Amino acid sequence: MRRFLSMTLVLVLVLTLIEANRRGKNHRGGKHEKSRLESDCGASETLYGKCVPEDGDCGDGLRDATCKDKSYKIHCRIPCNWKKDISDCKYRFGPWGPCDGDTNTKSRSGTLKRALFNAECQTTVKVSKPCSPKVKKARGEKAAN
Repeated sequence: MRRFLSMTLVLVLVLTLIEANRRGKNHRGGKHEKSRLESDCGASETLYGKCVPEDGDCGDGLRDATCKDKSYKIHCRIPCNWKKDISDCKYRFGPWGPCDGDTNTKSRSGTLKRALFNAECQTTVKVSKPCSPKVKKARGEKAAN
């Protein structure tokens, strides 16, 4: 019985070491590790280019980063629900306006909250989207049968 427990303990130890070694080889680093520049430049000294997605208009991509006459490609991501022309600028938007019957669109404006990666941003932007085909009912109003 003692021999069986010793053998089991050795087997568990070996499997633990193998698993730890396998995890160490496959470790890719944290979210920000792949975006870090290989130099001693700070964020204020680095000039960043626009994020260019690898496929389509959004998703993972690459951006140029230049510091002290050296250029690097770093990973970036454009969210798929974000507007392409204002992707490096973050805005605080107000509520959607009423639907314009002529164009069948509604719009809202936003003021600049912050600029990412030293981007050139407009102080205010206006975005629009198609109106919803459904008419919303007021609270407490029942459907007519």
